[in-house]
Amino acid sequence: MRKLCPNFDREDGLDTVLEVPIPEEMFGSNKNGNRSWQNMKAWIRPQTDKSIANLFGGKNTEIQLLLGVVGAPLIPLPIRCDHQFINRNMKDEPIEASMAKYIVQQYIAAVGGEGALNSVDSMYAMGKVRMAASEFCAGEGSLNNKVLKVKNMRNGGGEMGGFVLWQKRPDLWCLELVVSGCKISAGSDGKVAWRQTPWHHSHASRGPPRPLRRFLQGLDPKSTANLFSNSICAGEKAINGEDCFILKLEAETSSLRARSTSNVEMIRHTVWGYFSQRTGLLVQLEDSHLLRIKASGNDSIFWETSMESTIHDYRTIDGINIAHGGRTSVSLFRFGENSESHSRTRMEEVWTIEEVDFNIKGLSMDCFLPPSDLKKDGEESYVVTGNAKLPLKMRSTSTRISSSKVVAIDVDDSDNSDDEDLDEY
Repeated sequence: MRKLCPNFDREDGLDTVLEVPIPEEMFGSNKNGNRSWQNMKAWIRPQTDKSIANLFGGKNTEIQLLLGVVGAPLIPLPIRCDHQFINRNMKDEPIEASMAKYIVQQYIAAVGGEGALNSVDSMYAMGKVRMAASEFCAGEGSLNNKVLKVKNMRNGGGEMGGFVLWQKRPDLWCLELVVSGCKISAGSDGKVAWRQTPWHHSHASRGPPRPLRRFLQGLDPKSTANLFSNSICAGEKAINGEDCFILKLEAETSSLRARSTSNVEMIRHTVWGYFSQRTGLLVQLEDSHLLRIKASGNDSIFWETSMESTIHDYRTIDGINIAHGGRTSVSLFRFGENSESHSRTRMEEVWTIEEVDFNIKGLSMDCFLPPSDLKKDGEESYVVTGNAKLPLKMRSTSTRISSSKVVAIDVDDSDNSDDEDLDEY
């Protein structure tokens, strides 16, 4: 990761400090430093609303979809910062719940122990990502089924980027993620969770502030233990040859209701954690949520979003086991009408952690303040499609992907537009 870039415009000028470090691969193999600098400046060029609009229908459409869905998803439940580790008598609970608490205790021991986890007050992490929209399907189950395979990350496809994370236990956090010149910022000040993109103003998530999913992908063991301490053991499964216990957690009805609107109903949000029977570590994290969106008349359209993250490369940092790599697969499935209108989008992300540090000095509340243009009316974030299908149109005569927007909109009962709203959670 490159944090400083030389000033090729002026030999005596100071190096440019990058807010978000850039992967070294973005500079390419060109030995001409001046050319590399020009490439980098083009890569991090400011993205205005006008320039984004002019680029709809091309590469930036895919990047907006990736950042909107994969960039900063949230865990379905808030995690209490004052929550203590398991201390109740497990004999008084159902066997599924007591087994889950025992598995979480083994996990706490595997990641460093309760003392080490309690010693951490704040955290910083920096890493790099590669994202790609790998496949688009339309008309599933019909004779006119169309499939477009877009990228293969195993052959070097996808968009490169970097990110920086800051956290103070666990309700204060901030993320800055840059992918191919487009930046998404997200955070929580303990009262509201928000996100900001270059193609739309800042907007808040509905319901109580929730933790960023990236922290639960092996970066924040204490929050992971606290989250799954209220889960149940749902069985066993082998993940990549590793026998694992499955812990399952359902979002509460009150939480689902708080995240719903008059037009969009959050039906369920479930999280599964797969903990190795051999090491006790979390090796896979899954979550799935289902939305029902009111359409014209009495019809309803359903959107199901599923995310699966494999977690690996655990390393000990200051006595705590932190995962330094992983891969996330995402599936967006739309259904509810005839089979010809069913659609599915698949996306992938590979990430590696380059730096981790704990107990950051000088990390104050000011570091987690929401943007000044944040709307305080409970506005929610949506993916809006112009053709009432997936955020990508399928054309029979061309593989060109038409424009889509990842924006925030107000949900109003009087809204009669044909656009559909897919919630970003």
